Amino acid sequence: MSIFCPDYIFASVDRITPEFLRGQGIRALVLDVDNTLTAHNSQELAPGVADWLSRMRDAGIALRISSNNTAARVRPFAKKLGLPFVSFSLKPAPRGLRIARRAFGVKKSEMALVGDQVFTDMFAAKFYGIRILMVQPVAPDFKWTIRFKRVLERPFLARYYKKGGKLL
Repeated sequence: MSIFCPDYIFASVDRITPEFLRGQGIRALVLDVDNTLTAHNSQELAPGVADWLSRMRDAGIALRISSNNTAARVRPFAKKLGLPFVSFSLKPAPRGLRIARRAFGVKKSEMALVGDQVFTDMFAAKFYGIRILMVQPVAPDFKWTIRFKRVLERPFLARYYKKGGKLL
């Protein structure tokens, strides 16, 4: 699919399975935080995420957090999960993804980004040349700027479905 269209859209992160990842040749996942693993500014995981992280680890999937947020926000969350992280990733710039790939020691084709936003997560993955596994937001957006971006995202998401993409 094109740079303006997600590769896959999942209802939530726990719908992404090790079997799906193996079938795609993906061995490493870069994870967004806000509205992907938890609600904005929360330190509590969304339902099902803890079990999903365990399944990913058990399957040998490498995991790393990459967030545009500050270290003060991301560090306690990542520490609680026992995951390495990159804060101030500057998505859609590839900075955080490049750092993660070097740490993983994998090819771009073996790595994907899991995130919820088109203009940060999807564009970062597409610009860097890796796949994007989009997820629906775990909670309603409370910031007006993000609600506005959600409106602008609609044509990109519509293109995914128009090209035969399905909600997984």
